[in-house]
Amino acid sequence: VQDAASVRKAIRGQESVIVVLGSGRNRKGTVRSQGTRAIIQAMKSEGVTRLICQSTLGAGESQGNLNFFWKRIMFGWFLKQVFLDHELQEDYVRASGLDWTIVRPAAFTDGERTQDYLHGFSPDLRGLTLKISRADVADFILKQLASGEYLYQSPGVSYS
Repeated sequence: VQDAASVRKAIRGQESVIVVLGSGRNRKGTVRSQGTRAIIQAMKSEGVTRLICQSTLGAGESQGNLNFFWKRIMFGWFLKQVFLDHELQEDYVRASGLDWTIVRPAAFTDGERTQDYLHGFSPDLRGLTLKISRADVADFILKQLASGEYLYQSPGVSYS
């Protein structure tokens, strides 16, 4: 995502773009925000308007969904730079002028696809497991390609 020409080439001719950037074990850096910004610029150059971007539960107004551990320890200290990068990523998406949906999954598990998860819940809902399988996140993201249900919104996704 750091080579603008390669990003434009990958986006050329597409109907939509799904952004699921991460930095692996690297807790520093700005691959999410800067990569998303590069993708948005390429989308505008290529006339692609539909963007689905994966962020994290706890970003923006969804912080109320988190418990003390996630709010203060994980995102407040251990993953603070990762969290700030997600926040900046979301700012770029909202300001893009594209037809966007920001998907905010809870912590990933390696579980199976169940299709039995909550989504679009209120930002003050408590008692979530704060976990979801990667397979169920993929299920939800792919459903957004055919749906305008969460256009210009940032739904959380978690098991109850």
